[in-house]
Amino acid sequence: MTTEINGWVVDVDMPPPSLEDNTADADRLEKALAAKIGAGRVAINLELSRKLPEKLRSWQYACKCVVFGAAGRWQLIDVLNPHEQSSAAGLAVDLGTTRVVLRIVDLQTGENLGQTAFDNPQVEIGPDILTRIHHADKPEGLGRLHSLIIDGINAATADLCQSAGIDPGQIFLTAVSGNTSMAHLFMGLPAGGIIREPYIPAVNAPGVMRAAELGLKLNDAAAVFVFPNVGSYFGGDLVSGAYYAGFHENEQVAMLVDVGTNAEVLLGNRQWLVVCAGAAGPALEGGVSEIGMTAGPGVIDSVRIDPETREIEIHTIDEKPPRGICGSGMIDLAAQLFVSGMLDIRGRLVPEACGSRLKEQDDMRHLVVAFADQSATGGDLTISQADIDSLIRSKAAMYTILETIIGYVGISFQDIEAFYVAGTFGSFIRPRSAISIGMIPDLPESTYCSLGNSSLEGAVRLLQSRNAVAAIESIKERMTYLELNVNQDFMNRFSAAKFLPHTDAGRFPSVHRPG
Repeated sequence: MTTEINGWVVDVDMPPPSLEDNTADADRLEKALAAKIGAGRVAINLELSRKLPEKLRSWQYACKCVVFGAAGRWQLIDVLNPHEQSSAAGLAVDLGTTRVVLRIVDLQTGENLGQTAFDNPQVEIGPDILTRIHHADKPEGLGRLHSLIIDGINAATADLCQSAGIDPGQIFLTAVSGNTSMAHLFMGLPAGGIIREPYIPAVNAPGVMRAAELGLKLNDAAAVFVFPNVGSYFGGDLVSGAYYAGFHENEQVAMLVDVGTNAEVLLGNRQWLVVCAGAAGPALEGGVSEIGMTAGPGVIDSVRIDPETREIEIHTIDEKPPRGICGSGMIDLAAQLFVSGMLDIRGRLVPEACGSRLKEQDDMRHLVVAFADQSATGGDLTISQADIDSLIRSKAAMYTILETIIGYVGISFQDIEAFYVAGTFGSFIRPRSAISIGMIPDLPESTYCSLGNSSLEGAVRLLQSRNAVAAIESIKERMTYLELNVNQDFMNRFSAAKFLPHTDAGRFPSVHRPG
């Protein structure tokens, strides 16, 4: 994951025209630029060609060229005065279903000029992708969804540019990374085929568009690169993450997991890649429990239980009074309950071990995580047996996804030299807790690496390196998609994984319980 600054702004000097060299201005610039970047041809559009004679003469046939190339096709976006410190910026977009993150990058230095995030405005149509796609099938529905996300990006970009001291017109390149459905709605493409058999997107490799045709208020000629997807359920956000993690250059076998609405998994190295996706996310994100919520101030993100007294110690984000629990906190809690003997191997709460924290509510056992006098809500924060059961099903699905893809390739977990965990989930999860409940394999903790927002970081890397697009295309081309919905091995293994940590305790030798 080394950062390479080999950017899209190229200094070009040309011999001036003469009676002996009467090459046209656009042809002269194209020849010099192509030689500088190693391209066969560089396209120069008509609007820019109209400006070149005056600009090149006033700059003594030297200029800064803002270029972009994908799929072997290079284009000159604009030319800048080589004698001025004019900024050329790029915009990286992590197009999340719930949250959208933007970062502006200096295209010459790779420097971070600012970052912001906002709630995806499409949530007013529906919080989930399925609802949005059904809405897109209605008259004017697709246009509405497209406008919401474009208007949201435009407003956030304008604010971000103001903070960075630049004009949106100085943004010449945008890299957009999102799941397949979000990318389609961003581009205004019909998305109905994604959710209906045989689950076919409108496009897998969108290529390069102009910002103006999408409605983005950037430089008029700005290029927009949307990361390619691999089918309906493995999107450009994971391709971006794979690029950021270095799957295009690593010889070692590695695994990348991103937990969102689905758990998406990539396994391989620079020679081969296998990908799959399966439903495992909601409980692991804290989205099933009544007190479950996404990470934020006052949300429990870690839990420790004293093995002797079984007292529960919690930590909240920003150390605010607890108001809920996120996915990493839920995994911590389950792991601590299990290793302390408060949960049995079936995931059932053990009354004699839980003591006064166990209570009956609506004919179901609940465990008090934080008592009313501690909580921000004024009431006890509890998790129910049903919440725990849901978490165990999710962790079993996660482990089974990992086990199935490993079995498909014909290797063992011990062959994995690096295990990357992406997204917000990956930023907070503690490998020891996930291992203790049997969600991820029992590997040395040094094997695990949090990538943070790998979708955004992959987009940023593209803005920093002319080698990025070729690497991204090679990653996409080498991916083999494994369909879990028709994989019998998955169902056969799932039941065995619905125990803590597993029916085969020998798979988790490092997990010990007191006594």
